[in-house]
Amino acid sequence: MRAYLTVWRLPSAPVLLLSGFAGRLPSAMVPLALLLMVQQQTGSYAIAGLASAVLGIASAAMAPVLGRLADRRGPRPVLFTQAAVYPVLLGVLIAVVLGGASSPAVVAASALAGTATPLVSGTVRALWSRVDVRVRPTAYALDATATELVFVVGPTLVAVLAVLVDPALAMALAGVLAVAGALGIATAAPTRAYVPVVGSRSGLFSTVLAPGMPRLLVTGSALMLGFGALEVAIPAFADELGSPGLSGLLLALWALGSTAGGLWFGARVISISLPRQYRLLLLGVTIGLAPLAWISSPWALGVLLFLGGTAIAPTLTVQNTLVGSLAPAHATTEAFTWLSTTTVGASAVGAAVGGALIEGPLGVSGSLMLAALGAAGAVVLTLVPGRRPASAPLAREPVAA
Repeated sequence: MRAYLTVWRLPSAPVLLLSGFAGRLPSAMVPLALLLMVQQQTGSYAIAGLASAVLGIASAAMAPVLGRLADRRGPRPVLFTQAAVYPVLLGVLIAVVLGGASSPAVVAASALAGTATPLVSGTVRALWSRVDVRVRPTAYALDATATELVFVVGPTLVAVLAVLVDPALAMALAGVLAVAGALGIATAAPTRAYVPVVGSRSGLFSTVLAPGMPRLLVTGSALMLGFGALEVAIPAFADELGSPGLSGLLLALWALGSTAGGLWFGARVISISLPRQYRLLLLGVTIGLAPLAWISSPWALGVLLFLGGTAIAPTLTVQNTLVGSLAPAHATTEAFTWLSTTTVGASAVGAAVGGALIEGPLGVSGSLMLAALGAAGAVVLTLVPGRRPASAPLAREPVAA
């Protein structure tokens, strides 16, 4: 725990961790709450999965544009604008769904809300990339673990509010948390002191095409496509059992396993190279997902989700460390938003495909099989040769976080 205390004692680290936690909660709450809310109104998981997918894709498409703007102008204007717009568009989405609007209207409102999703993850990770290199891996591990806690608390809040009140209340709470998180990060000392790194103006996809980045983004997308399918399969599994509220508990167990794995992993110094760590951890995720399609007991599923989840936060920790080392110094925020874009977009596609599989002949098992295939595909893709950086990335100037 000493390594984590070193990070926590950095100036403004508690603000970044707590505000980042609050600002990320909507990413775990809104898709699930929207899924439940639309399914209640329409009776269709396909439409609900589509709405959730479009919200994620819209957020993913807008993130790199905003990330590039944040790199050049600083993240504060972006965060302040989103803190004002996001709750309004989320309110419009709630009104459209509860008002019984047509499916195209629900999808359009989902897209609008997605475009305003606050740029929390990319900003926080870019700030962590500027801390002292000696504590940077632990900072990424702590950030990844805190992110996984989001997926413990978020689904639990949605499940409780959906059962006791209404999924719409979970959506409203997510809007409040998003504003609090975005404003907390925007007003934090390292964000106020953020000085953009001067770099050459380049094409829109130059950061994506930096040596090493394409393979990392593709493998992350394959993994998250599987996660998206799993996240829509769990509510359907619980619904088949006649206990919709169980979905939040199962998803929370999955994330809790990831949290435990992340805390264990981040406190250790590992001599294996980062690419090899990444490949082995992806293999661990695949092994954890493989048996889920053949499980019928919710208790057995919960145990396997917890155990399989232990490899997730370590995988994300290594993934973030790789992005931080590969990204051009003047495009760090953009690089992390591209990671979010590709992975969130892939997760959204996985949710949509998973929803369609659930309503097809394969049912919930088909969506769970897709989850395992996505992770397995990521392992295979790590074996594909790719370009390596021609020289070491520019060192980030250490700043007090």
